[in-house]
Amino acid sequence: MKKVLVAICLSSLALNSIGAMSSEEKISPSKLKQNLNATNQYYTQLIKSTNSPQPRLAELTMLMTMLPKGGDIHHHYSGSVYAETYLDWVGQHGFCIYRESDVTNKLDKFKVESRPAQIAAFANTCLSAEAIRKDANFYRELISAWSVQDYEHQVHPQPAPDQHFFNTFGYFSGISKYSTNLGLKTLKQQAKAENLQYLETMLKSAPVTDHPEFASKIDRLHSQSNLSEMQNAFAQYADFLAQDPAAQSKINEFVKELTADAADIDDAEFTLRFQTYVSRNSAPSKVFSGLFAAFAASQSNPLIVGVNIVGPEHGVVALRDYTLHMQMFAFLKQRFPQVRLAMHAGELKLGLVAPEHLQHHIRGAVQIAGAERIGHGVDIMHEHQADQLLAELKRRKVAVEINLSSNAFILGLQQQAHPVTMYLRHQVPIVISSDDAAVSRNNLSHEYFLFTSRYQPSYAVLKKTVYNSIHYAFLNPAEKTQQLRQLDQRFSQFEAAAAKLAASAKAQ
Repeated sequence: MKKVLVAICLSSLALNSIGAMSSEEKISPSKLKQNLNATNQYYTQLIKSTNSPQPRLAELTMLMTMLPKGGDIHHHYSGSVYAETYLDWVGQHGFCIYRESDVTNKLDKFKVESRPAQIAAFANTCLSAEAIRKDANFYRELISAWSVQDYEHQVHPQPAPDQHFFNTFGYFSGISKYSTNLGLKTLKQQAKAENLQYLETMLKSAPVTDHPEFASKIDRLHSQSNLSEMQNAFAQYADFLAQDPAAQSKINEFVKELTADAADIDDAEFTLRFQTYVSRNSAPSKVFSGLFAAFAASQSNPLIVGVNIVGPEHGVVALRDYTLHMQMFAFLKQRFPQVRLAMHAGELKLGLVAPEHLQHHIRGAVQIAGAERIGHGVDIMHEHQADQLLAELKRRKVAVEINLSSNAFILGLQQQAHPVTMYLRHQVPIVISSDDAAVSRNNLSHEYFLFTSRYQPSYAVLKKTVYNSIHYAFLNPAEKTQQLRQLDQRFSQFEAAAAKLAASAKAQ
């Protein structure tokens, strides 16, 4: 017991030393090398013992919490704010949450109600935050509905894992866009607590402007349509959106909203940037109109660093229109050449969809749309000529955003079924990211714990993976240089603290 207490105290001192060390403090080159070697040896001891009768997983968890994270660049805002925080906001705004579903009145259990008339009309069945906290059973049900907590530990009628995961966003959608600046400040505090310096989050979808005539032409298209027919329809709608005062006003207001959301977030130790996005399960015309707005907004404001497409990739519409969507990206990339593209692609597995849908999604995102980063990419092994595609990803330096927790829950892909080690063996750059940490009930440190404990990368590979999160971030060159210098400094401080841990472990 005494040894455990000593180790805990020393660990606490090591954690504090990271924050306490002055940014001006210099460490000699020889000492830097000694700290690096000591950290490497200590880390290696921890991961190599994970298969022994007495694994050191608690120490590995602590080390991954201390680890500098660089950036989290596959991150959804609404899925990263914890349910407990959303419930606080429900109370602050005077909203309520339905205790039961009511088909007649179209009310859904666990869903936030923000309309005053509805709150008054259903006061008996729509509970305040205070009332929910007094009802321990319903409170537990709510947290479980708004996240994956308890899903695997309870035997009761429940939806499929992927459906449960995506359902959560509908429940708290009524509160997730309130207090976004406060929410971002909360996420910043959490990020800094686990040594994260850069966050690239997907906060809001881009606005849509309708035009019945041009929209109908795009809505008649499909993935097998003639390319010239696609481009003609795209061009007509794009020309309209570029000139329409209402469309331009929506885009300008959208940019102003995101600018306000980011107010007072950046500081010397933390930087926030946004990706904007569209839903891949909307009508083709809405996807195109939203993408136009997303590209225009991204090109006009440096806070909006990239464009993405989100939603269940195995949805009926998403599968039907996949190649059509990639052609939309390709068309708009020509009109807005400076815009950076990250793409949810290959978040599929055999059995979830028919085999033909596993053969071209990552390839289409890279070769047609021009994606610079791929989100998930877990069906790579099923892609047509996967070996050639892996070589192309390496050659093009397309980074794959690895989301271990959500891939395990939604798709059941974990341990050696996940292709992360295949990407590493083929020298395709990867980054570790959190995806929807609050829905998954974890954080980025835990994602690094899963990466290291399951796949046991060398310390050099781990460190390179962290640096990839800045190298492949959608920052301008000057910002990236600044972030890399800061990461260098953080690693020197981390390795100094880890060396003290290693020395204390030897002394026991």
